[in-house]
Amino acid sequence: MSKLPSISGKKLISLLEKIDFEVILVKGSHHFIKHKDGRVTVIPVHANEDLGPGILSKILKDLELTKEDFHKLLQ
Repeated sequence: MSKLPSISGKKLISLLEKIDFEVILVKGSHHFIKHKDGRVTVIPVHANEDLGPGILSKILKDLELTKEDFHKLLQ
C-alpha cells in the first residue's frame, strides 16, 4: 500500500472542499469540517506545518476515504 504524502492542514482542507466538505467551525487552530452526508472530522492547521501520518490516517478514517481515494484527490 502506498505511503501517505506530507500535506499541511490548510492544503488538506482546500482539497476536501473540492469534494463538498465545508468548514463549519474554527476553534483556535482546529478546523471542524463536515460533508452534507454527515461525515465530520477536525483538522489542525498550524502555520504551514504538515500533518503527521497518524493524524492524516485518522482524518481519512473519520471521512471514510481510502488511501486510494486520497491519492486520486491529490491528482
